[in-house]
Amino acid sequence: MAQRIYTTAEKARRARLLAKGAKNAYGDTAAIDRELDRIEAVAEDRAQREALAYQRELSAAKDAVATARVRERAASHQERGAARQARKDAEKRLRDIERARR
Repeated sequence: MAQRIYTTAEKARRARLLAKGAKNAYGDTAAIDRELDRIEAVAEDRAQREALAYQRELSAAKDAVATARVRERAASHQERGAARQARKDAEKRLRDIERARR
């Protein structure tokens, strides 16, 4: 289960609904509960989509690093400098993606 990601508007709406639910604690809170469940479902869906997108980006970056390493090893002496720079760029992109997830 992915961690929920709420937008600012959803956070504010949840806070208002929770406060309203606390005031009506002895009354009918079914509508409030349904609205909270809807907000949580949307946030859960958003978190799952972001996690999948992150995994795709991370996988693509790892593939790019592996490809760049092979090209660097297979490069001729004249092409080795450009291949090395391409590998370093691919590694930097991978680090940036890993850092963005934290």
